[in-house]
Amino acid sequence: MRNYLALAAILLTATACGDTWGQRAVTGGGIGAASGAVLGAATGFNPLLGAVVGGAGGAAIGAATTPRRY
Repeated sequence: MRNYLALAAILLTATACGDTWGQRAVTGGGIGAASGAVLGAATGFNPLLGAVVGGAGGAAIGAATTPRRY
């Protein structure tokens, strides 16, 4: 269980990598779907439902955020 939580934390920190809002939405959705499926399987819930919810959330957050240039 601890390994799954560590994997989910790693995947969530990499969410929304990209330069444009479209790239960030796609990568956020992919990473969110993978994280949701892993968490769904690890906790005994439906992995498909976890992937759908995680993908939608990751895509929304990825599209809503913009990269900052310092």
